[in-house]
Amino acid sequence: MKKLATLLVLIAFFSSFTFKEISWVAIGDSITYLNDHQKETDNRITKGYMTMVTEKLPHIKYINQGHNGWTSGGIANAIEKLNLTKADVYSVFLGTNDWWQGRPTGLLSDYKNNTGNSTVYGSFRIIIDKLKSLNPDAPIILITPMQRVDFVYIANFKNNAYGSYKPNKNGQMLESFAYAIDSIGKHENFPVLDLYHTKGLEMENLVKFKRLKDPQTGKYVNYTFPDFINIPFNPATDEYPYPVESIDKTYDGLHPSDKGYELIAKPLIKIMKKY
Repeated sequence: MKKLATLLVLIAFFSSFTFKEISWVAIGDSITYLNDHQKETDNRITKGYMTMVTEKLPHIKYINQGHNGWTSGGIANAIEKLNLTKADVYSVFLGTNDWWQGRPTGLLSDYKNNTGNSTVYGSFRIIIDKLKSLNPDAPIILITPMQRVDFVYIANFKNNAYGSYKPNKNGQMLESFAYAIDSIGKHENFPVLDLYHTKGLEMENLVKFKRLKDPQTGKYVNYTFPDFINIPFNPATDEYPYPVESIDKTYDGLHPSDKGYELIAKPLIKIMKKY
């Protein structure tokens, strides 16, 4: 009888124990935005990294501040118009569009000296200053851009871009943007999730193949990376180069698939468990 009473007390104790609810504002580009807009992927994803994190840590409630195609400069420029709210934790996941649009990374001194919105370092200073003003005690997690191969937008084939295997129009490699964000994290003592160097997210793992016309025969061939790099794609006449069976860690060369989002969520869960 005493054992039963003790067991009932323990059950009551543990059932009454709950985690304090934590609010999380996730700032980002389309990779963040698509978490809640699966239809825009032609339902090629079922859930994004924020949903995956909060399924494992249900006491965390997220607010999606992802904006399609935006750079860190765009976020910084609109920082007072985004209706950012006070939260218990923030994450900033930007950089891939800065690279593609040819924005200069600048120098860490641009961040330290708050030189303005003309470089990625300066943009991050504006963003982080805003988050600190909303809640100076809230942890800020920085997430670097991940590698990418040739992107073709599933809803508009004319919207396409080459991968991070070559520099942008200003001669900068995407990796330099990842290093810039990492250096900001080290300077501020922020946790950094370095997706660019995450195992499993290398370029050769992003798609299984890219289906393109053989320039000699005109017949479609499934080219693996890096063989497809120099094979032309005509958005006006060619089929979509990433059929469902080509999906690996991304579904279009850039945006994560469910498997890709899992590789983002897993280390993020380890970080978020601390809060």
